[in-house]
Amino acid sequence: MIQRAIMDEARYCLKQFRALCITGPRQSGKTTLSRLLLKGKPYLNFEDPSTEANFLNNPAAFLENLKGGAVLDEVQRVTEIFRYLQVVLDKRPSRGQFILTGSNNFLLHQQISQSLAGRAGYLTLLPFSFAELKTAKMPVNDLLRNILQGGYPEIRNQELDAQRWLQSYIQTYVQRDVRQLKNISNLTAFNKLIQLCANHAGQILNRDEFAKQIGIDSKTVQSWIGILEASYIIFQLQPWHNNLNKRIIKSPKLYFYDTGLLCTLLQLKSKEGLRNHALSGAIFENWCISEIKKNLTNQGINDSLYYFRDHLGNEIDLIVERENGPQAIEIKSSKKQDRKLMAGLKYWSKYQPSSNGILLFQGEDGETENPLLNYLAWENIDQL
Repeated sequence: MIQRAIMDEARYCLKQFRALCITGPRQSGKTTLSRLLLKGKPYLNFEDPSTEANFLNNPAAFLENLKGGAVLDEVQRVTEIFRYLQVVLDKRPSRGQFILTGSNNFLLHQQISQSLAGRAGYLTLLPFSFAELKTAKMPVNDLLRNILQGGYPEIRNQELDAQRWLQSYIQTYVQRDVRQLKNISNLTAFNKLIQLCANHAGQILNRDEFAKQIGIDSKTVQSWIGILEASYIIFQLQPWHNNLNKRIIKSPKLYFYDTGLLCTLLQLKSKEGLRNHALSGAIFENWCISEIKKNLTNQGINDSLYYFRDHLGNEIDLIVERENGPQAIEIKSSKKQDRKLMAGLKYWSKYQPSSNGILLFQGEDGETENPLLNYLAWENIDQL
């Protein structure tokens, strides 16, 4: 079994809080991780109709009977559980009693902030990262294969046909479960939105243009984008800014959590097809940014990633807010070191002269005449 990088952070949270809530996309390994963390404690899945019925029949008694705590899986199906759990946790001050899992971030975060503030820790488990697979000595030397397969544990652990599995995932979870969150009746329009997101991965989100192409209003686009984001299908990078430069692009950029899912939506089935695709550069950028996001998320660090673009079109693909200041990362598909590739980072250094910059690309590690600007090979992305 591949060791999850978030394990230490999860154990720490269980020592600090009475309960721990783990969210993440469907099939990311939340149940497996939770049962390992609370080994020997009862496991209850609210997607089981009998478990849901038993809870709804008498919520207070249901939780009171779990004297030593439990793993409570897919709790977004019974959101009223939080106010009852608050009462139980207030009676029992011991740490690490319950783990709650769910696949919808918005619903769970809203409920936790209202009912379990100070009582529950909060972590996100994403699909396997490149760093996790590399540590486990899995075959990860083929970049295009990594991008096409993505990181869902069932694919990697059982060496399944990624395309078949991901097609089923889209039909089951994305097209059915996700749209049911807000009772979306116009399936055709919703599927068009998902496809537009794939076609515009790595680009600045233009809600009005999406609305025009789909034939719906911008508010609906905003709502549906929020559903996909809350369900861990996509995420947005907000623009970075400070007082030095306020004249920047204000719209977010759009990315997928899993490039296997992205490639399946783009009907990319082979390494040759990916290599020659018009969006190959954007897909590589998406892979890099999603991997860095996974690395930080596994350390319990959220909301630290941005992009930079000013009114003149100068752009940095990724800004990472570190303790010692922002780090700029440019992502290029090139396999050769070239001073021209550093143009964006050199522009950035005018605004942040003490900030270090990385050019993440498909070549080999290297230094430049500026000790703060360096090349980093994609194979070493686990260092970021």
